[in-house]
Amino acid sequence: MGSYVKYRDEELKKDPQLKAEYDALGPEYDIIQAMIKARKSQNMTQKELSEKTGITQADISRIENGTRNPSLEMVKRLARGMGMVLKLEFVSDAKSTSGGEHEKVRA
Repeated sequence: MGSYVKYRDEELKKDPQLKAEYDALGPEYDIIQAMIKARKSQNMTQKELSEKTGITQADISRIENGTRNPSLEMVKRLARGMGMVLKLEFVSDAKSTSGGEHEKVRA
């Protein structure tokens, strides 16, 4: 995984437009990574999560590989299927806050 991160970072440094597009997708990547991490922390397969939620394994796979955008309700069902609750935060853009610190607003 380290070699991919290094490659990605090098490519993003070379192309400002690519970096801007990559950064714009950050929230989507964050959701995907959080979902995969949560599922794996439960030692749960996509199939097992599918059985607990009623969401097809194919849809779970599509969500995890970024080809399907889940609704908020679907993400909540996935969280419940893993014995978790969904926590949503609005975080101020570091550029717009004084001192560069993020402000969090919990929902």
